[in-house]
Amino acid sequence: MFKIITPIRSALSGIVQQTIFVKNLRFYSNIMDKEYFEGQLDRYNGIIVDSAKESCNGENFSNRLKASLNKWLEEKRRTIWFRVNLAQAEWVPILAQEGFKFHNAKDDYVTLYRWLPVDQESNIPPYAHTNLGIGGFVYNESKNEILVIKEKYIKKPMWKLPGGYVEPGENINVAAEREVLEETGVTAKFKCLIAFRHAHQCAFDCSDIYMIAYLTPMTFDIKKCEREISECTWMKVDDFLNNPVVHENNRYLVRKTVEFLKQQIGFGIHNTIHPITNNPICIYSLENME
Repeated sequence: MFKIITPIRSALSGIVQQTIFVKNLRFYSNIMDKEYFEGQLDRYNGIIVDSAKESCNGENFSNRLKASLNKWLEEKRRTIWFRVNLAQAEWVPILAQEGFKFHNAKDDYVTLYRWLPVDQESNIPPYAHTNLGIGGFVYNESKNEILVIKEKYIKKPMWKLPGGYVEPGENINVAAEREVLEETGVTAKFKCLIAFRHAHQCAFDCSDIYMIAYLTPMTFDIKKCEREISECTWMKVDDFLNNPVVHENNRYLVRKTVEFLKQQIGFGIHNTIHPITNNPICIYSLENME
């Protein structure tokens, strides 16, 4: 009896294990067939997927992406965004093969997108098409002098106002005060915006806006940035306007600022809240600055 039952038990055990294996195989197979990227729904009926939040190895990524795209097409989604971090860089060529295009990039990630509607033209705005710079007209009223610099790594350095690019998330007034302090060591207080110039095909093939801010000096001792600035000094306004080592564009902007000094009218700052994002914003409008 024992000799007969033992083989039967072994056979039944094998059948049970095989059945469990098949069920598990079907279970995991179904997961692979039906697994989608969840992403986050944006306010334009699009989906944003962040590779840092939804990991997927390279072997499974292609199938998961195709299944997700079919699902999003059925749901009539618009733009699909994939933010791909460096750790998942292997996703990029697969996304490109599925019709995704590059939109923007930073040091640690790249963002790709695909416009899904086939009956509508894509209205995705280009990214970072304009850089914003700020120059500081720091005026010492008692001596009729302005703070000017020469940059160190320019082939033909000319006298100009201290300034530089506004950093991401930085307000214009803050950038003006920061740039003046970093380049000259002078602490100055933002008062208003005076003028700006607009150009195209500049750095990184972007458009460029350069604004002039009027600032009042709080300190006067110069401690120039040795890394970027070759010369820094207080210069009489008339000397600047007549100096041969000053570009005509800068002469024009300073001349316009001198006119402001007579009229005391400029673009002052008003802090308020964005109606949609509820984030702080700055509104600049003409005001009497007296």
